[in-house]
Amino acid sequence: MNFLKKIPLIILLLIFSLPSFSQTKKDNLSLNSGTIDSQFEFVIQKSYTYKGSGKIYKNVERHWLYTLKSHTLDSLKAVHKDLADTRLVVKKQDKEISDLKQNLSNTQSNLDKTNTEKNNMALFGMQMSKSSYNVLMWTIIAGLLALLILFIYKFKNSNAITKGAKHALAEIEEEFDEHRKTALEREQKVRRQLQDEINKQKGL
Repeated sequence: MNFLKKIPLIILLLIFSLPSFSQTKKDNLSLNSGTIDSQFEFVIQKSYTYKGSGKIYKNVERHWLYTLKSHTLDSLKAVHKDLADTRLVVKKQDKEISDLKQNLSNTQSNLDKTNTEKNNMALFGMQMSKSSYNVLMWTIIAGLLALLILFIYKFKNSNAITKGAKHALAEIEEEFDEHRKTALEREQKVRRQLQDEINKQKGL
């Protein structure tokens, strides 16, 4: 902003102190047209020159000075207007830059949040990285698989034991039936023998 404050001074110095880069002919100079520099040149060249006391003086018509003053003030007003317009543009651009920075900050914040959400997983309300989540999931799967294998092993073992018990029970039942059959035959035989003895006793 300090540079903007110096712009009017720089413009005035350019107007009043820059040398002319080409020789302007008297006939082309005018007090009502051209640059302020050429109008000053007109006044200087058209003014009456005389010497006095060993010095050279310029006699300038008064109305030329008023005209030159008016043109100079008009130029200064134009410069001030351009400066004010420039300041408005700079202020507007500053606001736009500020808004862009704010939007960039919000966009970066949203991007960081999106990347965090993308790289993390929620489990039981807790945020954890994808790698930790994958390790936990595979650990749970491995644990469940181990329990399944153990259950299948126990089931097969229990099934084998059950089949063995059923087979042993069938054999025991078969032996019991055989024993019962033998005992029944033995009982019937003893009864026949007893009946024979009874019949013998009655025959006596």
